[in-house]
Amino acid sequence: MAERGAPPLRMRADKWLWHARFFKTRSLAAALVKSGRLRLNSERVVKSAQQVAPGDVLTFPQARRIRVVRITALSHRRGPAAEAVLLYEDLTPPDSSERAPAAPRKGRPARNDRRAAIRFKTGEGPDCGLE
Repeated sequence: MAERGAPPLRMRADKWLWHARFFKTRSLAAALVKSGRLRLNSERVVKSAQQVAPGDVLTFPQARRIRVVRITALSHRRGPAAEAVLLYEDLTPPDSSERAPAAPRKGRPARNDRRAAIRFKTGEGPDCGLE
């Protein structure tokens, strides 16, 4: 067994996901594990008591994307976000939809957009483009 001051050598998967702040509650993390949507080193995990250690790679869905993280450390407590970031290395590939330009808005323009268009057409105001 590890000493009280030293970080543990192994930890439950649901507890680590909660400590690393991927889930707001430990029960949400446990539900993900029990659903079979967590992979540990490419192997499907269905038990929340599955032990994880530094060097393991976890793959799981989170908010419309698939997260891939390598565990770098374990902790005794769920600390602030600044500490949680130190527990893992993010291996998630960049999502192409995040880099896509925003689609033009459809429908009626907002009030500020409409007024800017009127100023542009009439040539009045600082943003008319005729200066």
